Amino acid sequence: MTNTRTGPRLRMPRRVVDALACPVCGQVLAQDPRGLTCPTRHGFNVAREGYAGLLTGATPPGTGDGKEMVADRLRFQAAGHYDPIGRALAEAVAGVGVDPLIVDVGGGTGHYLAQVLEALPTAVGLTTDVSKFAARKAAKAHPRAGAVTADSWRVLPLADGSTDVLLNVFAPRNAAEFHRVLAPTGTLLVVTPEPDHLVELRSDLGLLEVDPRKDERLAQSLHTHFTPVQARPVRFEMDLPHPDVLTVVGMGPSARHVTPEELAERVAALPDPVRVTASVRMGTYRPLSQSA
Repeated sequence: MTNTRTGPRLRMPRRVVDALACPVCGQVLAQDPRGLTCPTRHGFNVAREGYAGLLTGATPPGTGDGKEMVADRLRFQAAGHYDPIGRALAEAVAGVGVDPLIVDVGGGTGHYLAQVLEALPTAVGLTTDVSKFAARKAAKAHPRAGAVTADSWRVLPLADGSTDVLLNVFAPRNAAEFHRVLAPTGTLLVVTPEPDHLVELRSDLGLLEVDPRKDERLAQSLHTHFTPVQARPVRFEMDLPHPDVLTVVGMGPSARHVTPEELAERVAALPDPVRVTASVRMGTYRPLSQSA
């Protein structure tokens, strides 16, 4: 008797599947009953939630958001606190072209990608993130999007020149890989915090200051592969209840420098809710030609 049982179904549009590439050898990936396989027979599983596991090699302990952190982020995002950032991203890609593929690298739960896709009815998208807990949510974030687990510091599981827009929101930047997967006419959008981001929380909670040379370091990390086109400030106020203060702190590097007990004690001393400034910079970049 023939076994016709198949594994979980990949939840992503065909256009997205066609853009995927094996993170080991770079060849095209195709779905079969076991998951995703390339012609060299490198195989990758599809999780029951519908995302593809395309991580290669070991990842350091503590890499990626855990289950509880992802749940906190979802609650924070559902409250709409950072929605102005999503709207700014959507506005920036409004004229990107016909049927674009938009990839959010290190995109977590897929929240920003979903906002962009809502504004672009013919676009499809993909979220990559190292956390399987985030990928589970990103796979269901939007009907025209999919998700894979992948490490932003390694080879991205995408074909050369396959992507029309790359989003990079508070996430690691791998300039060489970004350049490889973007189409020559593609767009890279990078969102980074400004010096006054969350300024009201910094002294009271003992948070790290934003590096004043952050823009300089960003330019240095991208300049061999990209040219800047525009820098747009996005600044707004948020009224954050205490649980969301803890979440927004946990979403940044400061969480690693204050113990959870110390942080909870300091947050408890704040007004509830507390008014907080969100201040970020959205940079638009174009890829340099290979000969540049």
